[in-house]
Amino acid sequence: MSQHIDQPRRRMLGATILGLAAAPLGRVSLADAQSVQAGMRGMSATRPGRMHFGALTYADAGVLRVAYVDEGPANGQPVLLLHGWPYDIHSYIDVSPILATAGYRVIIPYLRGYGQTRFLSAGTPRNGQQAALAADALAFMDALKIKRAIVAGYDWNAARHSYPSAVT
Repeated sequence: MSQHIDQPRRRMLGATILGLAAAPLGRVSLADAQSVQAGMRGMSATRPGRMHFGALTYADAGVLRVAYVDEGPANGQPVLLLHGWPYDIHSYIDVSPILATAGYRVIIPYLRGYGQTRFLSAGTPRNGQQAALAADALAFMDALKIKRAIVAGYDWNAARHSYPSAVT
């Protein structure tokens, strides 16, 4: 990992994590399904309700070789969708075509320990802490040369974590 710390990216990731933690407190609205344009890169079907993504792509990022789906226009604003435990990338099977149709580049990686994502070294400590997942996400964005992205994710335990009443 680089010794340089990119403070704006760190703040962006911190704000994203805080937003995800606060999400259960807000209102939830349902999205209407939309039709998907044919010919979108990486798509295996032309409508929501499909069962599989197209072929996986791979990138060496930090300590991982990350397997991921990349859909939508290559020049679209990147949206990084991170699955939680115990799920995988297929949690976004119906969301990704909607975002891709709207012009976003949708990137859905298998997180460490899931799917075809593998550690590059057998000697790398296995760690599923949030800090490790955040470092993986930044290394992945660096590998894909993405400076800024919309980041979204969820986890089964997100609503059950306790947070301090004041954050400094």
